[in-house]
Amino acid sequence: MSQDAALIVDWQSYLTAGVLVLVRLSGLMVFAPVFSSAAIAPRIKAGFVIAMTALLAPAVMVLPGAHPTLDMKSVLGELAVGLVFGISLSLLMEALIFAGALLSLQFSFSLVNLMDPNSRIEIDVLGQVLNWLGLLVIIAAGLDRTLIASVVRSFSVVPVGEAVMHAKTGAAIVMMAGGIFLAGLQLAAPVLAASLTVEVVVALVSRLAPQLPAMVVSIPLKTLVSYAVLIASLAVWPGWIERHFTALLDAAGRLMASI
Repeated sequence: MSQDAALIVDWQSYLTAGVLVLVRLSGLMVFAPVFSSAAIAPRIKAGFVIAMTALLAPAVMVLPGAHPTLDMKSVLGELAVGLVFGISLSLLMEALIFAGALLSLQFSFSLVNLMDPNSRIEIDVLGQVLNWLGLLVIIAAGLDRTLIASVVRSFSVVPVGEAVMHAKTGAAIVMMAGGIFLAGLQLAAPVLAASLTVEVVVALVSRLAPQLPAMVVSIPLKTLVSYAVLIASLAVWPGWIERHFTALLDAAGRLMASI
């Protein structure tokens, strides 16, 4: 009878740990790049989370410091851990979309928008293209697997049932979100500089030759030069995306210490 009672207790702990693991992994399915894509069917996401939960729950519940208790505090804490990973990494895609918005102004594409299936809002054409580029780089570089490995390691840093969301963690994420504008400006800087140079040159030439139709010449010339600079700068974009993805993942890992 004592063995049966111990078995029942183990199953209760296993199910409790499984629910908490499920809650932590759900943050990836909502915000994290690749995993939050609307191109992945909801049933596939659910199957992936359930499979990961079944694999991780037996190991997570026996880790030192684990305290699998199903209450509001534990559920909110596990949800906070998942959201820290998901929101931190989603900042990379927002930076790419912002860079696309800046580039669209130079290419006169600011009025041509597409519906983003993830956010359900209209974004610029170039923003959508750069968003796809970011996803391709993440998948090709295996960064999606790195993200999963980091989330698995988080169970040893923040044992299941012990996570508590603090105000300073939310403030740190807000500070990280402020870097979206700087990162987007860095990506668009070569094209912006080339476009500005063309406008200055055309303005100077029009002063020397007033008969030159500056408005007619500047727009197509600026577009051609901007396209050439953009195509040339795309060679360094994959490395930039990988570095920033890794930096955001490290930042999310450091935030784990405050949860």
